[in-house]
Amino acid sequence: MHALIVFTHPDPHSLTHAIATQLANGVRHSAPTHSVELADLAAEGFDPTYSQADVALFQKRGPVPADVAAEQARLERADALVLVYPIYWWSFPAQLKGWIDRVLTGGWAYEEAENGKVVKKLQRLPVHLVAIGGADAGTFTRHAYAEAMKTQIEHGIFDYCGAPVASSHFLMASAPGFPEAHLQTAQAIGRKLFAEPF
Repeated sequence: MHALIVFTHPDPHSLTHAIATQLANGVRHSAPTHSVELADLAAEGFDPTYSQADVALFQKRGPVPADVAAEQARLERADALVLVYPIYWWSFPAQLKGWIDRVLTGGWAYEEAENGKVVKKLQRLPVHLVAIGGADAGTFTRHAYAEAMKTQIEHGIFDYCGAPVASSHFLMASAPGFPEAHLQTAQAIGRKLFAEPF
């Protein structure tokens, strides 16, 4: 089984990078046949800007941009997608949101049928979300931020494409043992990624 871990943070020494690395180590150590690809969007310089080429693709009057095709090929090779990200303003960082905007395209991730129904094309791809937050769990509960993020991300994005969200984790700075405990959690998530049930 092959996992694609997509993450973004401009600082290569960030907790986001460390968590992505530990998660990858967990996948590799879970079985000798499992493999993993780390997609560091910041280091790779992925352009999150929705361009004229993206508009043309959406309107079915232009080809898939080369960088989008490369990301879609990564997803086609994967048996699971893991997104590791710091929470910025109760959502994804802009670069990761732009990756989703540009890569989960109509015709590839979903199709709008003539009868108005949406054909969900990513049903084979389980998704695992690992969000890293600075606020405490009480703040998320009090303001319903976790529920809002679930609605926006799990339902609004992945359910629309049919990709089942197999697990969702919030790793908070207020948690006991921060940050080392989160590295252990990340490795445990990786070890269980292809276990049944998650």
